[in-house]
Amino acid sequence: MTTQPHDHIVKSHDEERNRVIGEILRMGEMAASQLEAALDVVERRDDRAAERIVANDEAIDALETTISHDAMTLALRGPMARDLREILATLRIASDIERIGDYAANVAKRSKALNMSPPLPHIRGLHSLGMLAVRQVRAVLEAYRDNDAEAAQRVRARDAELDAEYTGLFRELLTYMMEDARAITPCTHLLFMAKNLERIGDHATNIAENIWFQVHADAPLPPREKRDETNTAT
Repeated sequence: MTTQPHDHIVKSHDEERNRVIGEILRMGEMAASQLEAALDVVERRDDRAAERIVANDEAIDALETTISHDAMTLALRGPMARDLREILATLRIASDIERIGDYAANVAKRSKALNMSPPLPHIRGLHSLGMLAVRQVRAVLEAYRDNDAEAAQRVRARDAELDAEYTGLFRELLTYMMEDARAITPCTHLLFMAKNLERIGDHATNIAENIWFQVHADAPLPPREKRDETNTAT
């Protein structure tokens, strides 16, 4: 049977779409691995490894550029409304993953400054917060892979847990700083690192919301609980 030109177009479109999905997943895995590595160097106080993590962020940036180009190629094929939603979601998700990579690099970069002070017990709290962020990132990537809006919504709902843990660490660090002036500098670094991890959770939430948009268009999302109380922490 002779293959029709339309069949070639559809096949080409599907191949390009699958390639973009694969690139998003690869980029997300790179960012999640960067975050895990950053948390590891904070615990090990390894300046050289921290430098490698910062340098590796360029690979994530380059992949975002590739994804943006490939998404625009799909857009030029005159897609249907659902395809346009996927393209818009792809661009947004790639941007969120790029920011996750940036925050992971920032954690590694600030760890070098933290290493100039004696170790603090609060590193364990930072690691716990960071691993919660890693789980959020990996879970939302699975939801994206499976095009599962309900799984994405569950990730979105769990951001409240990350917010609560961040708020607890924030208050603990402030208390420690007030009790011991020598701890102000290292605790300040930890506060910035903790904020980076909290923002990673926010970007995972953004990805979840874009998965919902990709599947359900403008259907309203359920209300989301927020537990970041650092603006009012005392």
